[in-house]
Amino acid sequence: MLDAVVVGAGPNGLTAAVELARRGFSVAVFEARDTIGGGARTEELTLPGFRHDPCSAAHPLGINSPAFRALPLERYGLEWLQPELPMAHPFTDGTAAVLSRSVAETAASFGARDAGAYRRLVEPFLPKWDTLARDFMSLPLTALPRDPVTLARFGLVGLPPSTWLMRRFHDERAKALFSGLVAHVMAPLSGFATGAIGLVFALAAHARGWPVARGGSQSISDALAAYLKDLGGTVHTDYEVKRLDDLPPARAYVFDTSPTALARIAGLGRYYDGYRYGPGVFKVDYALDGPVPWTAPEARAAGTVQIGASSAEIGTALRAASREGRAPDKPFMITVQPSVVDPTRAPEGKQVFWAYGHVPSGWDGDLTDALERQLERFAPGFRDRVLARATAGPPELAARNANYVGGDIGSGAVTGLQILLRPKLSLSPYGTPHPAVFICSSATPPGPGVHGMSGHNAAKAVWRRLRQQQA
Repeated sequence: MLDAVVVGAGPNGLTAAVELARRGFSVAVFEARDTIGGGARTEELTLPGFRHDPCSAAHPLGINSPAFRALPLERYGLEWLQPELPMAHPFTDGTAAVLSRSVAETAASFGARDAGAYRRLVEPFLPKWDTLARDFMSLPLTALPRDPVTLARFGLVGLPPSTWLMRRFHDERAKALFSGLVAHVMAPLSGFATGAIGLVFALAAHARGWPVARGGSQSISDALAAYLKDLGGTVHTDYEVKRLDDLPPARAYVFDTSPTALARIAGLGRYYDGYRYGPGVFKVDYALDGPVPWTAPEARAAGTVQIGASSAEIGTALRAASREGRAPDKPFMITVQPSVVDPTRAPEGKQVFWAYGHVPSGWDGDLTDALERQLERFAPGFRDRVLARATAGPPELAARNANYVGGDIGSGAVTGLQILLRPKLSLSPYGTPHPAVFICSSATPPGPGVHGMSGHNAAKAVWRRLRQQQA
């Protein structure tokens, strides 16, 4: 009998498996698709030689993850590549605000009136970032805070809505960039704890950047799987699980799946009926005949580029997708251009480019034209660079990855108390009513992102139970 079986070979499932194998437990991973990766995959979606990331592409939370930093993933081929700028936020006048590794450079891009306010916001937390990140990403109750005072101070700043935090700023440059940071998790700007979301992304950039993985996000998953195999674990692909009886006998079962799927497979009935999914995204992967022709020079050097002319425009787009049930006319966009730092992703002289906008859950329309109209505002002539495109709306994203219910790439709404207390209000969010069944997906704390911390935290709950059985 195995000690643990993990269902789902995304970053969280693989991390949970690695953490258990490191502690001497026998582990096997079962993945429904014919390749591993979940939200960290790389595929030729458009033309031969163009290697795209179907989901995550830039990884501020990955390089800052306490779980990943504790593992020898570089030994297994993971190499982080840092663009000149982690992120740029261009405006229609040809200028841009930037999120730089340097706090001073970032502050200067906001203008004189807001530079001091930004420095005062981030500088108290940066010297203690590693401890703060560990405490923030380990909550709730998987580890006692190492620095409860700093965590409490962070909570005082971050738990109110981001609209409160942005009252510190006078001008639109800082407000728009910070609004875009919050929008990465598709949360309305006025929501609970949205200030913390934006602040975490900013601090992550200053601490270690927003890198891409050389060769694509698949490198993260491949490194985790290779390390797991060296630890004696096994990975089985093309193995769909419809019920617990489909799996080999084990002392614990750990699911890197949506709560909906877990309830169906494990026979938990309506246990997760209160769990809410958020809006979806419409994503386009491009093969380009050269760089994106950004008007703002800063955007040409950035790995990630946010597209939204103002904080009001961003807020309107978020409300349309999350509350009004319609696709926005001017979508807020997150774009990633890995080729600015990784020439291996496309044939010589060519580039891959990735963009998405928010749409209602399950929306089955085509947002391509709206996305490209937005891009043309900030990069005139963009369409002339397009060699091929691969589009994916909510139905296609959900078909590719069953965790993306309704096209929600966060695997659950990041709003209200569900920002912190997911998938249920519980002192043990990784456990279930079945004593041998656990959940480790992005539906558990700390939530969305390729960071492995949900898997790391869930593994703690699993090995504590396994050790209790051994005692």
